[in-house]
Amino acid sequence: MPVSAEPTPQSRTQAHPVLPDSCCAVSSLPIRKVPDTMSPHSSSFPCDVSLVIVSFNTREVLRESLQSVERERGDLRIEIFVVDNHSRDGSVEMVRSEFPQVQVLPSDVNLGFGAANNLALAKAQGRYVVLLNSDAFLCPNALALAVQHMDEDPKAGLAGGRLVGRDFSLQPSARMFPSILSDLLVLTGLAHEFPKSRFFGRFDRTWADPLEPAEVDWVPGAFSIIRAEALDKVGFFDPNFFLYSEEVDLCLRIQSAGYRIMYWPDIVVIHIGGESSRQIKTLEMSSTGAQLIRWRMRSTLLYYRKHHGARVWLAKILELTVYRLTALRNSFSRDPERRERVNNNRNLVRLMEQAWQDTQGGRMSPPRPWSFD
Repeated sequence: MPVSAEPTPQSRTQAHPVLPDSCCAVSSLPIRKVPDTMSPHSSSFPCDVSLVIVSFNTREVLRESLQSVERERGDLRIEIFVVDNHSRDGSVEMVRSEFPQVQVLPSDVNLGFGAANNLALAKAQGRYVVLLNSDAFLCPNALALAVQHMDEDPKAGLAGGRLVGRDFSLQPSARMFPSILSDLLVLTGLAHEFPKSRFFGRFDRTWADPLEPAEVDWVPGAFSIIRAEALDKVGFFDPNFFLYSEEVDLCLRIQSAGYRIMYWPDIVVIHIGGESSRQIKTLEMSSTGAQLIRWRMRSTLLYYRKHHGARVWLAKILELTVYRLTALRNSFSRDPERRERVNNNRNLVRLMEQAWQDTQGGRMSPPRPWSFD
């Protein structure tokens, strides 16, 4: 679906088409075409970096994020895009007033993370694209180091840095692709119980030295730098992923095209979104929290169906089994906290069954924008 032919608000409400059972439907994804004369290091590129921030009602942290970009741009030729996902907090007005050099791309509907980035990617002219969350802030030299590392490693298609909270506590910054085994280890708590084990800590690479550069499977979307040439080959984000798994899918396609996904820890980025998520210590089922979990489940099913075909059934059965067994194990206790776990896990069963229906077993993405129904 070419980005230049983005659906009208009316047509956006139509469901996305059935996903293929294998992953290589790249031709249907939007692709930015760069003239053949523009090599990755060519001065023919109008700028070095096209930096993209997607925002949804995050005016105050968005301001701080843009300030960090201005501090770190240095001598780089840089263009900045802010894609606003139909915010109602004055974000667009703030950016236009305080950062007139920024190109604002307002959307009349919440497109989600990937599709919103695609609006800017279609206009980007840099030899590298930097994606930065609106709640993420560049630390000193982060941008310069990212460009330097990409220049020095032409096989690096996409890379991330070390994500930290405001207190500089480490956040998961380099991960391995989802699998039934890694899902089992995370869902059962074994990954958390044995973080230093290469086997149990495989998904988040908790066994690895966070100060050592490494080739990895994927990096979180809070910060990443992408080679324009790689995007030209594989296309942009798959808009079927409204939220969650979109960066995993993109990294897999870039890796499949022959590029490496890199983690460079000397690039430091403060990410307060991760800081907030760590405060959620229980699976409390607020209406918003439950819907976000359901969205995560939808994207998980879409990802497994797209890249692993019928094994999506195993992903579903695994989650349902873990939730049901956890509810059963805690149902014999009179402890209030354990009784609450029973309710939470029963709700998780219900949400997974709803997500399966929503996506027809991972074959279809629900109408965009996904709603809190």
